[in-house]
Amino acid sequence: MTNIIAIIVLGFYLLGIWKFISGYNRTNFNRQLGNKLMLSLLWPVLLVVNTSYRQNFTKALKGRR
Repeated sequence: MTNIIAIIVLGFYLLGIWKFISGYNRTNFNRQLGNKLMLSLLWPVLLVVNTSYRQNFTKALKGRR
């Protein structure tokens, strides 16, 4: 049972990374690869603690500017 939950959580995390990278050009963030990678990998933490990141994450996922 624990393995199934871990797989679901990992899948959700990877899906978040993929969706954010796919819509990254809709955000206000710097277009450098290092910045894009860092923001993509840290998305769960930044989503909780940073309002600006949350707004840009929503733009990336929903496709609005």
